[in-house]
Amino acid sequence: MATRDRENASGNSLSAVLFDMDGTLVDTERLWWEAVERVAGRTLAEADQQEVLGRPVEHTAAWLAAATGGSAPELADVLHREFAERVRNGIVPRPGAIGLLDALAREGVPTALVTASPRAVADTVLEALGRRRFAVTVTADDTDRTKPAPDPYLAACHALGVDPRACVAVEDTATGVSSAEAAGCTVLAVPSLAPIEPAPGRTVLASLEGVSPRRLRDLLAGALPPPGLRVMSWNLWHGGTKVHDHRAKQLKVIAETGVDVVGLQETYGTAAQELADALGWYHHRAGENLGIISRHPITARFGDPGVGFYGAAGVRIRVGQRQVDIWTAHLDYTPYGPYESAFDGLDAAELIAHERVRLAQMRDTLRRIQEASGPAVPVVLVGDFNSPSHLDRPDVEWPVTKAAEEAGLRDSYREAHPDPAAHPGHTWSPIHPVHEDGSGRPEPQDRIDFVLHRGLRVLDSETYVSGRSRPWPDVEDNDWPSDHAAVITTFSLHG
Repeated sequence: MATRDRENASGNSLSAVLFDMDGTLVDTERLWWEAVERVAGRTLAEADQQEVLGRPVEHTAAWLAAATGGSAPELADVLHREFAERVRNGIVPRPGAIGLLDALAREGVPTALVTASPRAVADTVLEALGRRRFAVTVTADDTDRTKPAPDPYLAACHALGVDPRACVAVEDTATGVSSAEAAGCTVLAVPSLAPIEPAPGRTVLASLEGVSPRRLRDLLAGALPPPGLRVMSWNLWHGGTKVHDHRAKQLKVIAETGVDVVGLQETYGTAAQELADALGWYHHRAGENLGIISRHPITARFGDPGVGFYGAAGVRIRVGQRQVDIWTAHLDYTPYGPYESAFDGLDAAELIAHERVRLAQMRDTLRRIQEASGPAVPVVLVGDFNSPSHLDRPDVEWPVTKAAEEAGLRDSYREAHPDPAAHPGHTWSPIHPVHEDGSGRPEPQDRIDFVLHRGLRVLDSETYVSGRSRPWPDVEDNDWPSDHAAVITTFSLHG
């Protein structure tokens, strides 16, 4: 099931408009600038803008503390008081703001307030503007990271139940624009103090005067399509449960990488739905181990929905006017060829012979892909194959990846990085420098996770691990909630 039945979620329907507050709806950037000047005890210059405009109070307080030797928490309290006093006495709506809010309300378009200001300041402004004008309010107190991270806009879209790509965000600072664009929104920038340059998917106007809901729909319709489709393969490692706050950390990875589709393994049954629900995406669950989540609508589902721990499952997604089939596979881990090679000294013939279980699973996957494939529909197969690639180790014709190649699937990572010596692309394992049996033997590092494709053009491919990972077994507080690196490939959809 998809997370929601959203018609034209990735098309031109305007699902919601998301407004920044300071400098966008109300003329508070000037008040904030004055408050910072008062606390700094000097006139601010253009060079100070990046530390002041669009930043949370805590950021500016820390900047002032570094310059003055004062206490950041105390400076933050003083900034709060100075700014709140100015807001209470001098709040002025920006030209055209109230008219646009009223017009959106008449047409039933939901709106959200998305601000880097704390809840106390937002409440003061809402009293002046009218709380009824906004279905959702997200402040600096409501997400772990605020602007320029995408979290505030993603949180607003999740609360509204809409796809960010069907929303217009209205912003006045480069920091806010970065946040909205990272979340996937089309942006209308109305600069207040510092200039903002136009860009694909971003329109810059002098003010909101004369801006109508129809104009916003036109902006959404005219926004350039994404340059490609970003597909990730990710083994979640027991659903992520070995790491504290694993679900929040998984969501952070998806947001910061800007991926469009994720083929999952080791989902522990519920991960695909929970991640998709949190993101406002679509999902497909297959058995207790496999899942696919997509910001683009899922139009068909393939494979056995009750597939066992090992196997494959697929979906067809609609990306604008194009369709793409996405499959995720997890192949048996035993016997594990790199161990047999490094620890047991097996020769190439024996290693190949021991791949028969995985080879049978791959052949079954390829058969299912062929049965489901439509005319001219590109195919992407991702997964944890638990096997090295014949493209990485020429001394062994590893049959699993060889079978995929013979079926017409190309290895996107090796297309982007042909030299395995220069770019090994290891995905196993960021937390296992030595074997976990306590022997101290170095763990064989290999590329066993893949993004394969047929009918697309590779723009880029990378392995991905965020933060610093402590080695096994001290992994509970790791930022990266997996024992595999992810693989992310960006494909062109335009030939």
